[in-house]
Amino acid sequence: MEMGEAPTRLRNKPSWLINKVSARAHRTIAETMTAVDGHAHHFAILAALDEFGPDSQVRIGQRCGIDQSDMNTMLNELTAQGHVARTPDPSDRRRNRITLTAAGRRRLEELDAPLTAVQHDILRALSATERDTLTRLLTRILE
Repeated sequence: MEMGEAPTRLRNKPSWLINKVSARAHRTIAETMTAVDGHAHHFAILAALDEFGPDSQVRIGQRCGIDQSDMNTMLNELTAQGHVARTPDPSDRRRNRITLTAAGRRRLEELDAPLTAVQHDILRALSATERDTLTRLLTRILE
């Protein structure tokens, strides 16, 4: 549906607009990540490990907003690719500790470049200042 085809009352609802932009961004990001044989969840997990260090599967999923069933699948893929390592948690042997590997750090950089570029594409109608403002406003809404 084109914007002009939607009823004005609907187009004036921020929640509707956020949903439409989100759907477009999700599609564009998925296409971009597929082109580099990646996944947005891979990027999120690797970024969390890079910033916060080794952690449990549950905690990483919570930080990234990834459902635990998806986390298991993503971690299996990242482990098979050598981007993360699973080791028993010394404080609780029933839990695994997930650690970013050197290959995972390189992969994070490989995924970051196209993901950053696609942000510019998604927000191309906005100036740099407007993008910063939008990011601040969305952050406030989420907090």
